[in-house]
Amino acid sequence: MASIPKIERVFRKRVRLKPSDEDVGYGKPPKANQFKPGKSGNPKGRPKGAKSEATMLVELLNRKIEIRQNGKVRKITILEGILHKLAEDSLKGNTKSAAFVLNRLAAIASTDSTETEVNPDDKAVLHAYLSKFRSNPDKE
Repeated sequence: MASIPKIERVFRKRVRLKPSDEDVGYGKPPKANQFKPGKSGNPKGRPKGAKSEATMLVELLNRKIEIRQNGKVRKITILEGILHKLAEDSLKGNTKSAAFVLNRLAAIASTDSTETEVNPDDKAVLHAYLSKFRSNPDKE
């Protein structure tokens, strides 16, 4: 009968060498391939001063144009001119223009109401908290 070989346990100790310039791995590219100071990693990326679509649209709508109103020349923004035209169309019977103008008015009115009243239940809770807070000074 053949004897079963004895399995020895070998413990290996990991030795950490001091980091060198040759140390490469995940998150540590070779020095030759690292970005140089002042050099971009994406040289053909977005050029400086490039505007987004939203910025261009805001600038376009805020540009001034001249209109003649009651024989007088006025300078207004393009956005204001669009709103004037929508209001005129709604007065002429265009229901879509009227609905748009009124919906915008309602949206603006709902965001302008920043003053909110505290309901009575909330007031009672706040008063109870304040009275409790005032009667028990902090023990710090």
